[in-house]
Amino acid sequence: MTDRLARMLEDKYLRDSARALVEADIEHLKTDVAQKSLATRAMERAREGAAELYDEAIDIADDNKGALAALLAAVVLWFARNPILEMLGFASDHDGADRADDDDAEH
Repeated sequence: MTDRLARMLEDKYLRDSARALVEADIEHLKTDVAQKSLATRAMERAREGAAELYDEAIDIADDNKGALAALLAAVVLWFARNPILEMLGFASDHDGADRADDDDAEH
């Protein structure tokens, strides 16, 4: 019987310790929430996430400089494609047809 009584007391002490930890955590959360608003907390998390994302992007860019340069060149060429094609004499007939129709509509 004493084994059961000792075990019961141990279990009671463990339960009381666990309850005290939970109550302390709840009080800590209440204090933390009272000090910072939800919007402030969300902005801090967003700022931390953006900083981590920026750091990771810098690391990846440092590791892949060649691929990054090729991608940048492709983007520049894409946006400059029409003037480049015009310089090479490959201007689109579609653009000229629209302009001719506009000139006819004016007269």
